[in-house]
This record gives sequence, structure tokens and C-alpha cells, in this order.
Amino acid sequence: MNVRFDLVSVVVSDMAASVAFYRRLGLAFPAGSETAPHAEAELPGGLRFALDTEETIRSFLPGFTTPSGDGRVGLAFLCEDGVDAVYEELLAAGYQGEHPPWDAPWGQRYALVLDPDGNSVDLFAPLG
Repeated sequence: MNVRFDLVSVVVSDMAASVAFYRRLGLAFPAGSETAPHAEAELPGGLRFALDTEETIRSFLPGFTTPSGDGRVGLAFLCEDGVDAVYEELLAAGYQGEHPPWDAPWGQRYALVLDPDGNSVDLFAPLG
């Protein structure tokens, strides 16, 4: 079997809001992605990060319902300019913090914010 991991996709309720959020975290979505039903940003190494509207998912899974409760997928972004600065920038832009920055026992500065759909997004940097 010739298979390779290629894409991570997140289902979103508001494409424009989600594209704006993930662009703030450094993902390069093409112009016009705000109004597309599916948008992709290429990541280092060729992996892709995609956003799909709920309507797109319903086009092939008509019974799709929006999930509720805490997520089961973790997204984490290395913050080379420091976790605290990125966290504060996101809060100033109107995004909701889930956990303010702290020094995690596993050796990283860590914080959590919520994307426009309430998915937890981790921000981290090595301590020291």
C-alpha cells in the first residue's frame, strides 16, 4: 500500500472568520479563500491545511450535524516571537483565550486560544 499523510482539514461555520484567524497564525491562504467553500494553505514539507464549510461537508454527507462539545483534534503553532505576544495579539483582535500563557512542566511556554468555531488552538515555544 502506497499511502502518505497529506492534509489536515477543519470544518468551519464561517470561512472568512476562520481564514482571518489562521492567517494571523501565519498560514498563507490564497486571495479569495474567504468566500470559497474549501480553502487550502500549504505547510512546510508539502503538508496541507484545509478549511471546509459545513455546507461543503453536507454536499456529500447530507446528515452532517455540527459537532458540539470539546474537540478531539489538537492544532498547535510554534511561536518564534514568543507565546505571550501572539496570545495578546489574538486577544486584542477579538479572539477568545482558553488558557493564558504558562510555563508548562514539559519545558514549553504554552497558551490556548479558540478559533472562530471554538476549536482549541495551542500556542507554544521552548522555555529558556
